Amino acid sequence: MTKTEELIDLLNNDIIPEIEDVIDGLFELINDAKTATEEVKQELNELQELKTEFKVMLEEAMTGELEEDEAGEILEEIEEMRSGAEEE
Repeated sequence: MTKTEELIDLLNNDIIPEIEDVIDGLFELINDAKTATEEVKQELNELQELKTEFKVMLEEAMTGELEEDEAGEILEEIEEMRSGAEEE
């Protein structure tokens, strides 16, 4: 599997669905509380922006606009982000 294919798989099957789950959870929290703190609203906005960025990245990978070495670098960055989040 090429780095680009690996990135497409990771974005489609892990990253974007995980972000969508967190966004859904934040929407539920906002609806349950009927009010949202600025912190929750900011987190929601940041996650929505991140989701958009990943979808653009996915589109670029799928259309061949993303080169193999770029895909490899992105995979490394994602793994660093995920391992850093697990440590917290």
